[in-house]
Amino acid sequence: MKSKPINFNYSDFEVVKNIALTFPDTAESISHEGTPSVKVRGKLMCRLHDSGEFIPIRLAFDLRDHYLESHPEIFHLPDHFKAYPYICMWVHKYDKNLLREVLEQSWKGLATKKQVKEYDAMKVTNR
Repeated sequence: MKSKPINFNYSDFEVVKNIALTFPDTAESISHEGTPSVKVRGKLMCRLHDSGEFIPIRLAFDLRDHYLESHPEIFHLPDHFKAYPYICMWVHKYDKNLLREVLEQSWKGLATKKQVKEYDAMKVTNR
């Protein structure tokens, strides 16, 4: 079996990881090919792709389509990911506010209904 080259820099995931870890019940982890990732209740939320070029972020299909359409310069969808609920963000092309928004949507898709309700209530209280 031919092994593919692995070429990533852990620091390219720092901003994403730091934002993702602000959501309840998230944990830093190691994923495919030793890449850094963040999981919610043991389920993959986001990770640095082993190519080092992009970050797959778990996202419902309808939301994925919205962000692909509204921000084609930031998000893309390689063929391998089309059948899965993920969107891929280029490593060096993102806006922190948009990234936080997408990661929040990702987290909400993986958290329990109770966690989402508590989180939304806390956000309203802190305004």
